[in-house]
Amino acid sequence: MAHWLYKSEPFKWSWQNQLDAGAKGTHWDGVRNHLAKQQLLAMRLGDRGFFYHSNEGKEIVGIVEVIREAYPDPSDPSGKFVMVDIKAVESLPKPVTLADVKAEPRLSEMALMRFSRLSVQPVTDKEWDIVLSMAGAK
Repeated sequence: MAHWLYKSEPFKWSWQNQLDAGAKGTHWDGVRNHLAKQQLLAMRLGDRGFFYHSNEGKEIVGIVEVIREAYPDPSDPSGKFVMVDIKAVESLPKPVTLADVKAEPRLSEMALMRFSRLSVQPVTDKEWDIVLSMAGAK
């Protein structure tokens, strides 16, 4: 299983919105970056990801799961971009802030540090375990 990080501005789509979507989940659309598109294409059913509030909060707040693999994004008039469907799995016991991630030397190479504007990012198994530990989830 691969791990990911999904970034969303809470005023557009918050963790609470994701929780409210329930087991049916929702689509993760609107990605217009080719590197992020490649990440979406690499996602498989059951892959897990962190849900990150960007701009407001700047913190990892929950875990989501891919429930539908990449398919065409109908909001893209060019037809080049895709989306996946995700559902909320659980809230983290303690959100992990961007400041927390920056303060953890073992996360210095995390995509969140190197590609701060990328809306969908890979997370290594080691990074996944470290963040879960920081959140009190493991």
